Amino acid sequence: MSTVEQTTRPPGIDGEGQGAVKVSVVIPCLNEEASIERCVSEALKALEGQGWDGEVIVADNGSDDHSAELAKQAGALVVHEPRRGYGSAYRAGFAAAQGDYIVMADADLTYDFSDIPRFVSKLDEGADLVMGDRMSGIQPGAMPWLHRYVGNPVLTGILNLFFRTGVRDAHCGMRAIRRSALPALDLRTTGMEFASEMVIRAGKERLAIEEIPIHYHPREGESKLSSFRDGWRHLRFLLVHSPTWLFIVPGAALAALGTLIAITVLLQLDVLGRAWDLHTMVGAALLMIVGTQVVALGLCAHAYGTYFMGEQDPWFDRMRARFKLEHGLALGGVLIFAGIVVGAVILGTWIERGFGALSEERLAVLAATLVIVGIQIFFSSFLLSIIGLRRRR
Repeated sequence: MSTVEQTTRPPGIDGEGQGAVKVSVVIPCLNEEASIERCVSEALKALEGQGWDGEVIVADNGSDDHSAELAKQAGALVVHEPRRGYGSAYRAGFAAAQGDYIVMADADLTYDFSDIPRFVSKLDEGADLVMGDRMSGIQPGAMPWLHRYVGNPVLTGILNLFFRTGVRDAHCGMRAIRRSALPALDLRTTGMEFASEMVIRAGKERLAIEEIPIHYHPREGESKLSSFRDGWRHLRFLLVHSPTWLFIVPGAALAALGTLIAITVLLQLDVLGRAWDLHTMVGAALLMIVGTQVVALGLCAHAYGTYFMGEQDPWFDRMRARFKLEHGLALGGVLIFAGIVVGAVILGTWIERGFGALSEERLAVLAATLVIVGIQIFFSSFLLSIIGLRRRR
């Protein structure tokens, strides 16, 4: 039995007989008996007299106190979601919502429910997702120093760097979205990273995102947030959803650095007052080989996301339109041939010297590196082509 089927909608909340529900306020809840009743009351008060119908849904996430009973008594529809997690609770609440717009807010009184009409107004003006911006309205004691000046700015900055959403406070818990946009977002995460997923998916789907300044108050009750665990979950989610920054950028940087070092060694250029030799050349070879492999992994990750998950990435779309399998095979073949030629030169030198002593270590490392990198590119091109066989039409 689904979580929605386990609940009963309270009379008068869904606007029955008055028209369709326009706004659903969804509040996730886990052991918030100290504040949930007041949250529901303030949300209902904010919905009154607006000229449209609304409802308040509390997604109880397995509370073992009286939160669910108090929320129901206050006039909310209570949805029971036994699978723990911030995202799990919201997804259950979304499934129960009937409004055209969904307003999200936490159950700890950190947000002003009186701001609901402001969020709705932005949606009426054409926005698809409206984010609250707490950073200029944080009340004394509401947010730990580490979250305010390190965690939230760093994670929001990384999110904007990777996905160019332009939001100032990506992890604000008060936001509003069109219910019609949810299928396109295809939200799946169950934990705190749900907040990042919504913004990332909205950015990738080119939804219209707006922000409004709000106040952030000290919370009631015990915080469920684990700074480092949840921070890492957010960062991990950002990285795995951006193959460009997880693979392509660092891989290309490693390969470029390795190439530069190799050129310096082969030309015997003085750097920092000395010439660099065999050991440095081995390090350069390592950087080039590893960098090439990481870039190849990134391209495969992009291909999988594009062909199997329906992801859209303008950079990858341009690259796959411009370069075909044959381009990769040609590049890999040229590098393999170049490595063989360098090896042949070394062999010719050895023969010319009567098979005696041979000191061409730098060229030997270069030859091996060219062959290895060429083989990587050659077969990675085939792998990309194989992934593309099942691409969506």
